[in-house]
Amino acid sequence: MSTPTYPEFIWQNGQIKPWAEATTHVMAHALHYGSSVFEGIRSYETPNGPAIFRLTDHLTRLFHSAKIYDIPMPFDLATLCAASREVLKRNGLGKGYLRPIAYRGLGGFGLSADCPTDVAIAAWNMGAYLGAGVLEQGIDACVSSWQRMAPNTIPTGAKAGGNYLSGQLIAREARRLGFGEGIALASTGLLSEGAGENLFLVFNGALHTTPASAAILNGITRHSLMTLARDHGIEVVERDMPREYLYLCDELFMCGTAAEITPIRSVDGKPVGAGKPGPLTQRMQELFFGLFDGRTPDRYGWLEAIG
Repeated sequence: MSTPTYPEFIWQNGQIKPWAEATTHVMAHALHYGSSVFEGIRSYETPNGPAIFRLTDHLTRLFHSAKIYDIPMPFDLATLCAASREVLKRNGLGKGYLRPIAYRGLGGFGLSADCPTDVAIAAWNMGAYLGAGVLEQGIDACVSSWQRMAPNTIPTGAKAGGNYLSGQLIAREARRLGFGEGIALASTGLLSEGAGENLFLVFNGALHTTPASAAILNGITRHSLMTLARDHGIEVVERDMPREYLYLCDELFMCGTAAEITPIRSVDGKPVGAGKPGPLTQRMQELFFGLFDGRTPDRYGWLEAIG
């Protein structure tokens, strides 16, 4: 396995510093108890220069996640927006991936201890999250033996570090079994989402997606696709669905900041539709990636210039 190439600079607690100097103590609260909230955000090269996709919306969700977990935020939204742009520029990135994170640092040692909040924003190059060629060819997925969290246990609407222990179990099981990604059921036994992605199923030319009540993270990419679809006359339905619909739908894809729009060509060894990315999946890819090459008008101000 090749050694990762890290970027030169990172933003931490109000200043740009060399990557290797962005450290925290091994007794930080977040390391022991998962008390962190974070975001994943992509920037793209566009005809009008590099732009960050829905930066303000992502960082607003970061503050919402922090509110749910009672993590005080020492910087305001405008500061974190400016820092996100700065760290991209300092690393010479037009197209890149941003990772803002806020976490309880070194302080007390109990679960409810009051600890200072540390905040960092990293930026690096990221290709296709699930592997080269998957956006064009699709992946083979499986239904995981691990379920998503039950209601009123862990708030799945928060993008918190501890929540992703669930996603790790789902993703690592899928890789171990030779699949590209895992799909989880909710505690109800109905469909939830992927290890770190939302799901869309296609039936008779309409998009069907699981609701927020299905233990999903209400994804920003998910919302963007629903908006683009409706703007272009494509029906979108949010509803509970059973597992077997994965095998019976005409098309299936995952979406998220990292995964973008990744087609799923089979589930549990059963082909989805024709066993390859279908026409509506490809249409949604055109609409989504068209935001960045100028084919799709940015009606909602989703592209925020790096400057």
